Parts: sequence; C-alpha cells; structure tokens
Amino acid sequence: MTKHSQTLRDKVILITGASSGIGEAIARELAAAGAQVVAGARRLDRLQKLQAEVEAGGGRLQVQTLDVTSHAQVDTFARLAQQAYGRVDAIINNAGLMPLSPLAALKIDEWNQMIDVNIRGVLHGIAAVLPIMNTQGHGHVVNVASIGAHRVSPTAAVYCATKYAVWAISDGLRQETDRIRVTTISPGVVSSELADTISDESARSAMRDFRSVAIEPDAIARAVRFAIEQPADVDVSEMIVRPTASPH
Repeated sequence: MTKHSQTLRDKVILITGASSGIGEAIARELAAAGAQVVAGARRLDRLQKLQAEVEAGGGRLQVQTLDVTSHAQVDTFARLAQQAYGRVDAIINNAGLMPLSPLAALKIDEWNQMIDVNIRGVLHGIAAVLPIMNTQGHGHVVNVASIGAHRVSPTAAVYCATKYAVWAISDGLRQETDRIRVTTISPGVVSSELADTISDESARSAMRDFRSVAIEPDAIARAVRFAIEQPADVDVSEMIVRPTASPH
C-alpha cells in the first residue's frame, strides 16, 4: 500500500537566517503551504517586512530576533515556539556566512565568525529542539550545508570545512535516532547576499565569476518542502541542488 505524503498544514517549523536569501524563500514556501512558520534572524526589520507580506497572502509567520551564535537565544527561540503552539515539528538550520579568503591572508576573525555561525549555530539549533522532539516522539532537523561540503575550492578552505562539519553532524544525528528525521540540503550557487560578506578582494573577484551561473533561492525552498512532506517513515537524508549548467 502506498504511504501518503505528509501535509504541511499546521506544522510548526522554525527557520534561522530567515531575513533574506534561502531562509526567506523557505519561510515563504512553507507558510504558503499552510505551515505555522517561526522565523528568526538578526535583522528584525527585514523579518517584519517578510511577516507582513506572508500574512497579506494568507500565511502565518511569527518573527523573533535571533543570533544563532548565542545558545541561550536559540534555546529561547525554540521554547517560545513550543509554548505558543504546543510542539515543534521541524527546524531549518539555515543561518550561515561565507567570507572567503586565502588562508595566507590570515583573516582569523572571519574564520572564527564562520565557525561560530556555520557550525555552532547549527549545533545550537539541534540542542534547542532535541529535547522537545524526543519528548514528542517525532521531529525533523533540516541543516543547510553547501556544495562546499563536497568540493573544496581555493579561498574556501575554512568555509568548506564548516559546511563539511554540518554534513558530518547531520549524519551523526541521523544515526543516533530512529524517531527524528534528519536532512542535509547542499545548495550549489544560489542568488543571495552570501557573497557580500567577502572582504578579501581576490576572493570577491573569483566569486563573481563562480556565481555567474546561479539558481534562485526558491529552488532550495522547494527541496526543503519535498523533504518535509515525505511520509513519516521516509528520511530524505541528503540533497544536492545546483544549477543545471553548473560545472561544479
């Protein structure tokens, strides 16, 4: 007998880094499908604009200022959602930074910033929802990695290392539980503000060429929706989503 896909109607879904790019697109996609979305990011003004647009279209979106490098903030983010709606069905750990540079440039502050946001931020998201999901007996953790988790490029060594860490953490979590689904989404080149964090001019120039072939953030949003909508006994463990014309 064919198992039916899940509906997103009324699912409570948390999204980090939701003020722009992939996170914003995921919030719009899931809210349009009937989910109760709880969106977090540092830029409250952008979140409030998103909230107004989603609600004008009939969707439901709650927003909260969120810095994923703070475990306390992420924990509060999850607990407030649970208190408001009674459960947390999924979290999309999307917040990330990409200030690329050659290792010889010794941009140590930027390395540490990537580690804090791209790795610790994901761990904080997992830590915030695991107790809730274990008590519920179900849940879904979706971690946004990158094509950089699968292929290292010059100037991207630290960034790729953080995204490989996201992949490793995801697969470790998947193996540790038989009740919580875990998905890693690895986007290829996507139109976003991510490259704007590159301060090194050589890396910025190279990235302009690298990003000449890109897809829109809603492609990643559709992939996330697909993974969440699968029947409860189906875990879409990993997806790479990239431009058809991409050589990488």
